[in-house]
Formats: sequence, structure tokens, C-alpha cells
Amino acid sequence: MTATLPDRWDCRPLLAGEDDLTIVFQPIVDLATASIAGYEALARFPGTASPDVWFAAAAEAGLGAELEALAIRRALASLPDLPPHTFLSVNVSPHLLGTAPVTAAFAEPVTLRRVVVELTEHLPAPDLAALREQIAALRGRGALIAIDDAGTGHAGLQQLAEVRPQLVKLDRALVTGVDTDPVKAALAEMVGTFTHRVDAWLVAEGIETVGELAVFAGLGVPLAQGWLLGRPAPHFAPLSPEVTQLVRNQVARAQLAGSVVGLLRPIRQREAVDGDDGPAPYVVLDRTGVPTELVLADLRTGGSYRAPVSLRVPPSAGVTETLQRALARRPVHRFDPVLCTDRNGAVRGVLRVEDLAAAAATR
Repeated sequence: MTATLPDRWDCRPLLAGEDDLTIVFQPIVDLATASIAGYEALARFPGTASPDVWFAAAAEAGLGAELEALAIRRALASLPDLPPHTFLSVNVSPHLLGTAPVTAAFAEPVTLRRVVVELTEHLPAPDLAALREQIAALRGRGALIAIDDAGTGHAGLQQLAEVRPQLVKLDRALVTGVDTDPVKAALAEMVGTFTHRVDAWLVAEGIETVGELAVFAGLGVPLAQGWLLGRPAPHFAPLSPEVTQLVRNQVARAQLAGSVVGLLRPIRQREAVDGDDGPAPYVVLDRTGVPTELVLADLRTGGSYRAPVSLRVPPSAGVTETLQRALARRPVHRFDPVLCTDRNGAVRGVLRVEDLAAAAATR
């Protein structure tokens, strides 16, 4: 905001009447289990101005720390009502973390267990050494640390390296339209790889469409947040049955897309007691229906040859994992087809190593 900030956004009257600041809670969803992992506490103010305008007004008036401390206190006051097995995420600007009002607000609860302190990147932290000490003190009281708006902002990779957060929230600019923008998807995947390497959880923030959800389910992102999954509410709202089913469906489709089932090629079957049954390839079954060997075409001679069933996988097996197992076989059988059977042992088809390699290269 500039020095010409309108008087109607002056936050000093608000600080004198704390009831004008309210807190709403938006769910953060665990995609793997289709359940709520936590809630983000968000400040709301009278009128039509966004929270960013109010916090900018507070900073302009020299009361930024006081307003953030008020929001933190109001959010932490809801901890007794927090549903079991969930966390509460509260926002704070890194440059205000060590101020007296914010320090006092975080000191009010007996413990900060189940609290995630979410550092925004809206302004850079002026002293990273001091920030490390302040974070260590919060962690000492049980808090987890999150970095907001990862992928943009002032702090960037340096702040990620210094803070070593447990949660990293992907900037919504990389989330919006990710299903139609391969560059955004690649950047999101890059941040996800980084968070995995530092043992942190990635949160895709701002998901509003099924297409966006599908991308992050496919990338294996563990946590997601956005209006599609649940809007901010004045209480800790549960996940709706419709959203629960939507998440389950998208995760199941993503898992299917990453499995070998889409690469299966049909193969004929015959029992060992039968005579030769036409040209190769085909799979030979014993008397109990168990596949014992493959009869494969020999492209050099135009005839056929027999190979043992050296590798069997279920339809849900991952492409990369199956390729690795296939190439780990003895050299003489390394490039033989991989047999796919269901849980009852019935043959579903075969997988060619070249198909597995091509599919793995695109993942």
C-alpha cells in the first residue's frame, strides 16, 4: 500500500475492538486417505476489503506486528476444539516472528503441539540467523514449520534451505491451470522432488478444478487445499461425502495410470497336455492353470523358442518398478516378456520390456 492509503482501512479502531477480527478454517486434505489432515486459520475482517489490504494497512500504520499477533491469538484460542489427529496452521510474516507482540501470542498456549507455524514469503526475513533461533524456539515447544508460497517470493530457495520446513506449500500461481500448462506441472514436480529429499510434505494450495486435483494426485502430492476440497468455514467442518469420493476417485485413477495395466498385450493360453496350438507367442499352463512357460517367436529363425516364466507381476504393479525387476533378470531372459496375473493367478496378458521402457521414460 502507498502513503495515500484510505482512512477507512486504518486498522487502529479494529485493534481496539478485537471482535471485529474473526477466524475461519479451511481444510487441508490428505489425498492418500481422502481425509482431513489439518486446517489453516485465516483472518477475516469487516467490509469488502481482503485480508491483504488490512494487513498492508496495519504495516502502513506501524501496527503490522500487533495485527498479526491478534490473528494468531484468535486462531490459537480454537485449539481445544481442534478435531483429533489434525493440525492447525497459522500464518506469520518471517520479519515479524521475533517481535514482542507475536512472541507473546505464541507464548499463550501451554504447548504448540499440533500447531503448524506457516511462514509467508511476502517479505524477506532481514536476519536469517535470528530467524533460525526463533524457529528453534517454536520447535522446542512442539510446533511444526511450514513455508508458504514456495516457488515464488523473496525468500525462495535460500529460506527453504535455512528453515528446513516440515511442510512446503506450493504457490497457487503454480497450481492454477496446472492441468493445461506443462511448465507449471514440471515446476510443481521439481518442488515436490525437493520436499521429498528434505523429508518434508508438499501442500498444493488453491486447487479449484478437478483437472488440477488430477495432476497433483498423479504427481503423488500428499496434501491439498482449495475451494474444490472445502471452503473456509467458521468452524472445523468435516470433509463432505462428495469431496471424499472425488478425492478417492482421482487418486485411484492416478494409481491406475502409473501401473502396468495400460501396457498389457493379450496372449493366447493353452494347457501343457495339448499339442502345439498355432503360432507363437502363447503361454503354457499346467494342469492346475498355473503358467509355467512362454512360447515366443524367434525373429532370427522364423521359428519359436520356449522360455520359463521368469517374472510375474499384478496389474497394479508400477511401470518403473516392473522395468527395474525385468532388467535385473539373468541376461538370457532379461528381455523376455513379463507375465501379468491377477490375485487368483489368472493370466491377464504380457508386458513387453520395450513398452515398459517407453512408458517409464515419460514419467
